[in-house]
Amino acid sequence: MDLMGFSNKQRDVLRVPWRRSVTHLASADESSLGSYLLCANSSTSPNTPASVNSLRPADVSVVSALVLSDTERSDEIRALNRLSEILMTFNPDVSTVLPDQRIFMDNTEDIMQSLSPTQWKLLLLFVPVNELCVCPGQDLKTVIDKTVGRVEKELDDLHKKLKNTLVHVVVWSGLPSVESHSRVCQCQCEEGYNENRHRLDTIVLMSSLQESIGALLERRDWFSDREDFSVMLQSTPVYADHSPSVDKSSRSDSYDISILALQLWTNLLQPMVSEAELEGRGFFSIPCPTEERPYLRTQLNSQPELRILDPSPLLDPVMGTEFTCEDKTPSPTIPTSVHTLRPADIKVVAAMGDSLTAGNGVGAAQNNLLGVFTEYRGLSWCIGGDENLTTVTTLANILKEFNPSLTGYSLGRGSENSKQSFLNQAVPGAKADDMANQARAVIKRMKEDSRIDFQNDWKIITIFIGGNDLCAHCSDTLYYSPDNIVKRIREALDILHSEVPRALVNLVELLDIVPLRRMHQDPSLGCPTRLVNMMCRCVLKPKDGSREFHMLQDFNKAYQRGMRELVESGQYDTHDNFTVVLQPFFRNVFLPVLEDGKPDRSYFSPDCFHLSQKAHTLMARALWNNMLEPLGNKTDSQDFTAGMSLQCPEKSVPYLRTYHNSNYTYETPPPPPPPVTNWGSDFSCVDTAPSDTVPTSVHRLRPGDINVVAAVGDSLTAGFGAKANNILQLLDEERGVSWSIGGDDHLETVTTLPNILKKFNPNVFGFSKGKDKPPNGFNMAVSGAKANNIPVQVMDLITALKSSTNVDFERDWKLVTLFIGGNDLCQYCLDRDSLSPHKYIGYIRDSLDMLYNEVPKVLVNFVQILEIKELRKIKRDTLGCSLLQENLCPCFLSPGENSPELSEMNKINRDLQTETERLVYGGRYDKREDFAVVLQPFFKNSIVPMMGDGTPDISFFSADCFHFTERGHAEMAISLWNNMLEPIGSKQTYNNFTYDRSKIHCPTKEHPFIFTRVNSMNDDSDVSTTSIPTTVAPGTPLPIDCSKDLVPAWAAAILAVVGLLIGWVVSWIFFYYRERRNRRKKQSACETEMKGTSF
Repeated sequence: MDLMGFSNKQRDVLRVPWRRSVTHLASADESSLGSYLLCANSSTSPNTPASVNSLRPADVSVVSALVLSDTERSDEIRALNRLSEILMTFNPDVSTVLPDQRIFMDNTEDIMQSLSPTQWKLLLLFVPVNELCVCPGQDLKTVIDKTVGRVEKELDDLHKKLKNTLVHVVVWSGLPSVESHSRVCQCQCEEGYNENRHRLDTIVLMSSLQESIGALLERRDWFSDREDFSVMLQSTPVYADHSPSVDKSSRSDSYDISILALQLWTNLLQPMVSEAELEGRGFFSIPCPTEERPYLRTQLNSQPELRILDPSPLLDPVMGTEFTCEDKTPSPTIPTSVHTLRPADIKVVAAMGDSLTAGNGVGAAQNNLLGVFTEYRGLSWCIGGDENLTTVTTLANILKEFNPSLTGYSLGRGSENSKQSFLNQAVPGAKADDMANQARAVIKRMKEDSRIDFQNDWKIITIFIGGNDLCAHCSDTLYYSPDNIVKRIREALDILHSEVPRALVNLVELLDIVPLRRMHQDPSLGCPTRLVNMMCRCVLKPKDGSREFHMLQDFNKAYQRGMRELVESGQYDTHDNFTVVLQPFFRNVFLPVLEDGKPDRSYFSPDCFHLSQKAHTLMARALWNNMLEPLGNKTDSQDFTAGMSLQCPEKSVPYLRTYHNSNYTYETPPPPPPPVTNWGSDFSCVDTAPSDTVPTSVHRLRPGDINVVAAVGDSLTAGFGAKANNILQLLDEERGVSWSIGGDDHLETVTTLPNILKKFNPNVFGFSKGKDKPPNGFNMAVSGAKANNIPVQVMDLITALKSSTNVDFERDWKLVTLFIGGNDLCQYCLDRDSLSPHKYIGYIRDSLDMLYNEVPKVLVNFVQILEIKELRKIKRDTLGCSLLQENLCPCFLSPGENSPELSEMNKINRDLQTETERLVYGGRYDKREDFAVVLQPFFKNSIVPMMGDGTPDISFFSADCFHFTERGHAEMAISLWNNMLEPIGSKQTYNNFTYDRSKIHCPTKEHPFIFTRVNSMNDDSDVSTTSIPTTVAPGTPLPIDCSKDLVPAWAAAILAVVGLLIGWVVSWIFFYYRERRNRRKKQSACETEMKGTSF
């Protein structure tokens, strides 16, 4: 094979020595697999093989397939084509016979007639699982038996009519598709049946079919009564990952088909020490035939010790536990207190949690990745009841030594809904928000089972949860915050506490998950890291030492701490027949390692993430020992490699330990923070002095230099409904707490911009107070105002400034805050022409022009309009919100989600922000030394403040769910002030509405001035203003206004080029005529000379 088309790295990979058994590929997402596979042993047999058991890949002349389906399918054919490409690397002349897209029986006859009787043939019989549907309550065995019957009939036909044939039966799931989705919809047998449930059902069906077809072939002796024919069941089902966590948009169907073909190829070969699987770093291992195992797999040429069927858990002596406790007697009478509860008094066990408690992969063979999806509930550490303690160590089997009549434990395999699972209600993939439902399910089963005396039987309920929350924490740090996780666990415990009598709840502290990362950091371990990354990327993805890694550690510890504090609160010790005990043996985990220092995979299931039965054995012992250890002296670490024997109850204290019988006093929880009585702020700035002399430049303006404050705007600046508790109070304009102009009380109780400025200049003037209507200070805002009302407000402001006896109009520095546009946007769809962005910016320009022309010493805070779409999230089931909110802003709140109308409004919102930036940054107001307009963009990317549970915090919004409360005004004031102290280009462009009294920033020694465009460009406080005229008085003419303020860049370029061309043409004409005139002069002189000398 020519290697010129490959990189050096690929050439090295493909030059495989004879003894090497696998080929590594960088990627399987290629149109051709065969072109990348080069196995050294690719020769045919020395002679045409006489037996199917000595058939090599190169001996295959024809490859074909049958699909056990009555519908048209294509995935199997595509996979067969990929497999053919691999076989062509062994025999370039191999031919592929594809069935037509007809029903199955026609295909069977068609295929058998097409195949040559003399050539060796490889035939795949696909048994698609994704067409089967079993609803709860239906007989799974009937569905399986019917399918197996069809398989047997087809194999009988093939056996009769074909010679020189090896048949491989493939239990197959296919690819997810629209058709399979429609089948899922048809299989909605019960409420809650969805894609996730379908995925789990598919796994169960695959496992059941695999076992049943294997039993059929074993019974029929693999149809191998002739040397030229045999049937083999592929050792594992062939499946594509249907997990909803897989981002299917990031990979093609071609990729999935390639993966399926690789599974087919791997299962075709004689079994080797290591099967092919994903290695976790983007490489695939593809096995090749070896000298020792050169043949295609049949039952006869496979190792007899390797079973085709999914093996049952081995009864290893390591899994059993010696029981040495002598005193196994119960209490003389049924105890009435949980604090005098002996192990033999326990009659019922139950469990809640995730896949660790469900037993996923506990009994799976090390090379059977599919086994991870099997729930070995009978082996589960805290609730499994398979066998007995000598062979299977679980908490339930330990308790059975004390009370053989114990009930509630789970047996065998199955989902939480199976009868054998009983009170093991753990669900794979469950998170803390599933615990309440699991608690209800446990209670329901307890009450409905005749073996349980719900009121009188003592019960142990074990809860272990949080791993999946930690796996997802980086996707939503708010939803998976420690507070929220603890809140959800509390909800489940509250249900148990209020409804379940006579119960001891083991709350097992979340394990220290970080050490498990090592399993996926060493490629030589062969762990399927890519698969586990899909399940738990927030744990595996972060690099050691990274910010994300430290966040993972912090969340892990915070989850553990939150569980401890929940139990330490003592809220579940209100009566003697119920308690919750924290069992902390998983707080510190020590990963088991081999002598060479590498992690020991035997403690893990095939995915190197879930735990094997070996680990479950140690977990059961650790939990039991924790239960017998007094509070305050419990083991809080789990060393998997250290030997651990079972403890026995002490003779002096033969009880399961609780806080009471441990003489333990719960730690006093920290006192709750005092209730918030106001929305004031703390002030920590030290340097509050004004400039030594009154500054002449706005670019050297300190906060203490501000003498006058003023504001123009709409209802937000007017303080509309800021203190309203109902719709009747909405009409009150609380101007004294208005974010940009209010001056009620002082900063410690009311946070507003003027109250902050009072700390720098106690004599600042112009703020509004109370609820008085205008005139109220220089708060000129009018509720309901739009941009077209701002010029009038500015004229009124100028008049008020000039007429006020408290203002030195010429000398006092003035701070004017402008915020407008909400009503323009909310009403835009009702009058697009009058409320267009062009009209909006025109009114703003006129208003700023008036200030520029008429008022000396002014700094204008122009607050950028917020993103109003975020208000759609604010919902509250009150009259004010349901009645008023949509009427106040119909253009944003009425359109449907993703509707063209909403898209239009979002665009107009952005256009207003863009037009504002163009006006402010266009240089129109940069010609005066004592005037500046600064855009404050903290609302540019608006963020709705959220509660801990991920819902909007409505305490920021008034009774109409539209205007801000006093708390919201306080946050706006802080955001505006902090924006003023941030340089242009580095200003925060989003609001951070969280309660913190210490969020107010201070001017620095290096930058003591309020930032403007000019002083933002200087690194030191010595502001250079050489580019600005030093004496430009109000009234200086503004630049000529164009219809759109700024000339587009393309127009400027065209004008420049045209100007050059015109200049060149004019110059050429000028020089041309000048040269022509000179020539005429010379000619005239020459003629005169000739005339003077003529004869």
